[in-house]
Amino acid sequence: RVYTSKAKNAQEAHEAIRPTDLFRTPQDVAAHLDKDQLGLYELIWKRTVASQMESAVLDQVTVDIASGDKNVQLRATGSVVKFNGFLTLYDEGQDEKSEDEDGNSILPDVGENEALERRDVVPEQHFTEPPPRYSEASLVKKLEELGIGRPSTYASIIEVLQRRNYVKIDRKRFVPEDRGRIVTAFLQTYFPRYVEYDFTAHLEEELDDISGGKIDWRQVLREFWKAFSAAVGETKELRVREVLDKIDSELGPHFFPEGKDGKNPRDCPSCANGRLGLKLGKFGAFIGCSNYPECRFTRKLGIVDAEADAASGVNMDGPKILGVDPVTGKQVTLRKGPYGLYVQLGEPEGKDKPKRQSLLKDMVPDEVTLDKALALLALPRELGPHPEDSEMILAGVGRFGPYVKHGPKYKSIPADESVLEIGMNRAVALLAEARVPGRGRAAIKPLRVVGNHPNDEAPIELYDGRYGHYVKHGGINATVPNDIKPEELTLDHAVSLLAERAAKGGGKKPARAKKAAAPKAKPKAKAKAANGVADIAVPANDADPKPQLKSKAAARKKAAPKRKAKVESPPRTGTDG
Repeated sequence: RVYTSKAKNAQEAHEAIRPTDLFRTPQDVAAHLDKDQLGLYELIWKRTVASQMESAVLDQVTVDIASGDKNVQLRATGSVVKFNGFLTLYDEGQDEKSEDEDGNSILPDVGENEALERRDVVPEQHFTEPPPRYSEASLVKKLEELGIGRPSTYASIIEVLQRRNYVKIDRKRFVPEDRGRIVTAFLQTYFPRYVEYDFTAHLEEELDDISGGKIDWRQVLREFWKAFSAAVGETKELRVREVLDKIDSELGPHFFPEGKDGKNPRDCPSCANGRLGLKLGKFGAFIGCSNYPECRFTRKLGIVDAEADAASGVNMDGPKILGVDPVTGKQVTLRKGPYGLYVQLGEPEGKDKPKRQSLLKDMVPDEVTLDKALALLALPRELGPHPEDSEMILAGVGRFGPYVKHGPKYKSIPADESVLEIGMNRAVALLAEARVPGRGRAAIKPLRVVGNHPNDEAPIELYDGRYGHYVKHGGINATVPNDIKPEELTLDHAVSLLAERAAKGGGKKPARAKKAAAPKAKPKAKAKAANGVADIAVPANDADPKPQLKSKAAARKKAAPKRKAKVESPPRTGTDG
């Protein structure tokens, strides 16, 4: 049997993957392959042999089953295998159930009026579901059926869709992103001809004809550009607001789905009389209120998940009012932003932004009260003066989480402790473990003083460093061998270690002396030529009118006469006239 691809313009660049010898059955090679290799070889071998076997014969049948009293009628539709043929070896697996699986199921070969025995009853309920989203394999298969793209371009098509954030992959399926929906709505509204399947498939065929030399590329490009340029010109005359309103109406059911409460999903939750719609800002599209700038309510693109909001205690469509701050009289609200939940004091006033504070990781949104919100907004809070220098200790939340601070010292608060409840004593204990950042870092304290050096009576100190124990005397550090315990190190041994290190060039390196500046050479006298065309260097020493050949060559090199720049004409590309 000989097979050919049914896809248009298929680029069959290589033959099918097949065994080199069909007489080498999977059982024969099993001893030489591991489990995965054997499974792959068995799959290839079976499909290769099946491709040359006889066709299978199946009868499409409908089986009606009735109860004894004829009150219950059951029906099953499927196929009955009359001759197995290639199905003896070839069993194509399915990743998931298709919507017409019942119509293709294999039924037992039963005869008319044959008595049946009931073995089991399995009640199942089926609902009509939308077709599954495309995977990479199913998308490529669909592109092949439509004649769009070629095997060499399928990977780049999928890569562009993901890189531009038009789609995302969820459970190996492509899910459209809001950016992809907006771009699609724009193209379908203003450039419908160029997103039709037939147009793209026809263009692919023309490109194949160009590569095959059947048509002139100038003609194809001229026909394409004439209509495309006119469409671009018409779209350029439109106002941005007009385009946004058109896309907003097209995607309204997606961004503003009808809720179960019957309320209009486009009603602004902040000002109550505004209408939510698609807006365009500095960082892209978003949902905003029509009463801007009086109402500054905004939210990110996407579908509002009311059930998830109810579970978290926060309404994504608007802020949750917690109460009024008794000091400022401003409202305290709980909101959800692009980086998570936070509390806010008041509303923006001109260029002044309201104070905000993110919720702590262990906080449950529906348990946030006014008191907790005010405690968060009061951060960083003062714990009290440090007992050593009376400088204030602060507790706050930074980009790396809760912390305590004393001067330049910072120390993270452990996860099992709260920044809202930590006390003065605990903060002092945490800060004692911290180091001062930068060059002002506190000096490392020695483990002990081994003794005084016999030469200058200066102390020899023992330290625990990054790479192990070492002794220090002046500017010389000497490593203590691993086989010597720190508490057993004697003064004599320490002196010998330092002496060995000093002999090898230990200690700080002396500063390099600055290189003396070379004296400037005396300028050579110059004699100007009579005709003023060039300056010729004259030897500075008049007593030696015949300098060496090397000097003469150098003089000629330095004082070469000025020449006109050479101009080269560009190469001629046309014919001589």
